[in-house]
Amino acid sequence: MEKKIQPFKQKTVKEFAALLTSYPIIGLVNVQNLPSPQLQVMRQQLRNIVLMKMTKKTLLTLAFEQAKAKQQGIEQLLQHLQGLPALLFTKENPFKLYKLLQKSKSAAPAKPGQKAPKEVVIPPGPTPFAPGPIISELGKVGIKAGIEGGKVVIKQESIVAREGDVISAGLAAVLAKLGIEPMEIGLDLVAVYEKGMIYEKKILAVDDEQYRKNIIQAHTWAFNLAFEIAYPTKDTIQLFVQKAFRESKAVALEANIMADMVAKELVEKAERQMLSLKSQIPNVEAKGEEKKEGETPPA
Repeated sequence: MEKKIQPFKQKTVKEFAALLTSYPIIGLVNVQNLPSPQLQVMRQQLRNIVLMKMTKKTLLTLAFEQAKAKQQGIEQLLQHLQGLPALLFTKENPFKLYKLLQKSKSAAPAKPGQKAPKEVVIPPGPTPFAPGPIISELGKVGIKAGIEGGKVVIKQESIVAREGDVISAGLAAVLAKLGIEPMEIGLDLVAVYEKGMIYEKKILAVDDEQYRKNIIQAHTWAFNLAFEIAYPTKDTIQLFVQKAFRESKAVALEANIMADMVAKELVEKAERQMLSLKSQIPNVEAKGEEKKEGETPPA
């Protein structure tokens, strides 16, 4: 028997279903680790760009069921519900939305039981700590340390947590002592819906500089390939004409083929050859004179 939904819950479901079908971009965020004051601040910061709405997962599921007839594939977002979910309704494209949320985040110390948002790396180098129990504490979380100059020194780079690992109480304490704040306070964008497509966080996290380098490299490779196989494009055609001109000119000069573009150089070439030949004539005449001087005069 189908369970009846209370009127105020039906109203909430209809409200969310209407939003799901009226906005082109729907983002899904996890606000579980976001303190309420920061959540309110972020709502205010984003109010002109993003509409943020929250409700129970059961009501969200019902809203998605109602909306899927008008928004193809929207129900796929349900597979990405995490922690305490909230929906973002906006007209910004998914990548701009991700960058906007990332810029609004701030660093925070780790608390026991939290999951690492990314790989936590401890760099090598000196610490301000004097020798003592701290060496044992570091060792328990996988950090190799020693003593140099009366201070504790971390010997080598150590990865103390991978993305998604649960932060232990011991690790949280060590990170706090080292002044490392691996957590991020902000809206954690999990996935975004656009025109039947679902973009997960790993797809949206694009390194702009690396992306630019990849495009430049792809252009270079494509250009070199086109030039190598003599494939004419607007970028290569001028170089092909220049290359053909240089090669045909070289052939004309080598074979002494008279043409407008090489006439001057052929004349100069002929003149050089003539001068070279002329420079050898005086030597022949001088040898002839020497021979005459050495002959016996006739009787």
